[in-house]
Amino acid sequence: MSDAKLVVDAHATVGEGPIWDQKNKVLYWVDIMGNKLHVYDPTSGDDEAYDVGQSVGTVVPRASGGLMLAMHHGFAAYDMPSKTLDFIIDPEAEKPDNRFNEGKCDPAGRFWAGTMTINPTPRTGGLYCMDTDLAVHQVFADITISNGICWSLDHATMYYIDSPRYDVRAYDYDVDTGHVKNERVLFEIPKETGMPDGMVIDTEGKLWIAHYGGSKVCRWNPDEGTVLQQIDLPVSNVTACAFAGDHFEELYITSASSGMSEKELEREPHAGGLFVAIPGARGIEPFTFAG
Repeated sequence: MSDAKLVVDAHATVGEGPIWDQKNKVLYWVDIMGNKLHVYDPTSGDDEAYDVGQSVGTVVPRASGGLMLAMHHGFAAYDMPSKTLDFIIDPEAEKPDNRFNEGKCDPAGRFWAGTMTINPTPRTGGLYCMDTDLAVHQVFADITISNGICWSLDHATMYYIDSPRYDVRAYDYDVDTGHVKNERVLFEIPKETGMPDGMVIDTEGKLWIAHYGGSKVCRWNPDEGTVLQQIDLPVSNVTACAFAGDHFEELYITSASSGMSEKELEREPHAGGLFVAIPGARGIEPFTFAG
């Protein structure tokens, strides 16, 4: 067991989507309902927030420059120096109450992100994939809260979390086409552990999952469905995690303050903060959008 320390007392409404930019040595993360893109520099300790004008579910670096965002109203490119958005497509324009949530790029540089209703309603969201030519297609329908997604080290398996299911699902994944098939429940998560949220893989193929309502991040053995390690946090609503640093030896962890009462916030004054831990394991460099 290890603990995490606070690095940005951001009081984010829903902190999410941390991802390390190895080239620029900064961590991107978002406050979904605060409409903020954050850029944290661990060397200086500075955290700069950009207001992007609407809820933003996740962020990924783009190989050709700039960032890609999955927002309330679809996929967009973002240029930080000019603070400009270039909207590409909203695949759920007919569902104004839906917003994008978590997402990541796959090993071939496609951008995957899922949706949910603002007030979660069962089976009203979907998981989408943006290819490198900017074409978007729906991969899954009937999703409630699209969350953690990552790929096995050999790129043959995709792991995915629809949070209220309290499980991690696995799919055969074709890196050349992006197609997935053969859905199965990899392992179930006891409700007392906390709802599974964001997820990342380490160099040993183990899965690190943030547990919303559980005050922790757990390292899971995907083959056995057992907890190998636990990182405790002083906040209940832990949302996502990402390996960072020169050797991906640091684990940054986001959290949320949304829906908490005044008394709960008094007990957890750092809810919505950004934390870091040194877990002993190491991560891999995240994939960037190749489009």
